[in-house]
Amino acid sequence: MISFESLKAEYERNWASLDIRPGRLTEANAVARKALNGKATYQQIERLTGVPWHFTALCHYRESNFDFDTYLGNGETLHRATTIVPKGRGPFATFVDGAVDAFRVENFIGAQDWGIARMLFRLEAFNGFGYHAKGVNSPYLYGGSTLYGPPEAKAGKFVRDHVFDTNHVDSQLGTAVILHAMMALDSSIALDGSPQFAGRTEPEDDAASTVILMQQALNKLGANPPLAEDGISGKRTRAAVSQFQQQNGLRDTGLLDAATVAAITRATQQPGAAGQTADLSHVLSRLEDLAKVLRPPAGGTTLPATIPGSALPTTTNDPISLFERLFSLVNKAAPMPGPVSPTNPAPVDQLKQVVDLLSTLLNKDGKPVLGQVNGALGETIGKLLDGKKTALGIGGSVLTALLSSVTASPNAGGLAGLLGTVVSAVPGLGQFAMPISLALAAWGALGKMEKWAQGTAPPPKPTT
Repeated sequence: MISFESLKAEYERNWASLDIRPGRLTEANAVARKALNGKATYQQIERLTGVPWHFTALCHYRESNFDFDTYLGNGETLHRATTIVPKGRGPFATFVDGAVDAFRVENFIGAQDWGIARMLFRLEAFNGFGYHAKGVNSPYLYGGSTLYGPPEAKAGKFVRDHVFDTNHVDSQLGTAVILHAMMALDSSIALDGSPQFAGRTEPEDDAASTVILMQQALNKLGANPPLAEDGISGKRTRAAVSQFQQQNGLRDTGLLDAATVAAITRATQQPGAAGQTADLSHVLSRLEDLAKVLRPPAGGTTLPATIPGSALPTTTNDPISLFERLFSLVNKAAPMPGPVSPTNPAPVDQLKQVVDLLSTLLNKDGKPVLGQVNGALGETIGKLLDGKKTALGIGGSVLTALLSSVTASPNAGGLAGLLGTVVSAVPGLGQFAMPISLALAAWGALGKMEKWAQGTAPPPKPTT
């Protein structure tokens, strides 16, 4: 798995051996001077964020070639909301405002380690770590140096997503090359920004555990292409997040905000999450086979009990195909004896039958599926407390109130003595028991309302 610690030694080794190719030195110096021309603006951003000004200059070079009318996060114009990841940022009044926002999105604000290894790691993360798998130094860092391209090193470039050309040489100068040239022109640039406290984690490291969980969840939900579960929120991860947000009615930003993390987590916990579509398709195939066997054709001849393999429907994971097959099964399953039923049921009734069939297929124990309220603490606890929460909550509230009014007395006997012993053994009982009991009662009331809305509430008991 890609991590800073796994790459730190490589970055330090490459930086120590980096040489700008003689044929690219003039170009590198020209770019470095452009970066130095914006130093005052970059230092203003440093005062607001703590991000070194020369790092901002390198990001600015790669994203928009030093155009101060663009958003630092993706190179789009400052004057309208961004339309590529990160989406929906802005508009911004100034370049500085946009840069502060971009560094906040990247979790760079508050970072302490700005040594050369960490800086190169952050720069490469913008473009992705795919070059490591190809055994090629990233041109995003080393383009124009002896560390990338023949004759000293391997060539190669991702000419488009997932397409790597081993013979292509990226002509753009790398950020490490520009930094090297900047340092030759400005001696004030220092790279001794190691963490003040040993063992301190950086902000993006703190966020990595959440990113890994979301990458795993998106893969489980069918992310295509599958995401590397590396804890780095790169271009592919953000594209997958953006797609999930679009499909689920969330604000499309490509960022793992709190609402998106909650929605992804909830999606993986639903009964119809990834892995169940194939099972449902298999069940549908068996139901269709059974319908052919049990329902005789118009001529009255019974079909054989065994259906040839070639006649079986092709298993598919396409949701549209699955619903079409469900509609077909619902129509075929109309009862033959008795009054004639309509040939084409109303779409709403047909959809209700499909939903009922789906619920039956996915509900293994035959009991109504718990909703979001009753299943808030999981299926096990939800079913254990199903139908009991209100009674337990009200009973607990009354008992807590009684216990809270009892004064412990060593000479009391009977029930009063027993209650006094309980009160003295659990000091402050009412302070935590009463809120829990009231919350349980409220949960039970909300759960009953949910059941009535779902139509799964038990029928009223007959009165005699």
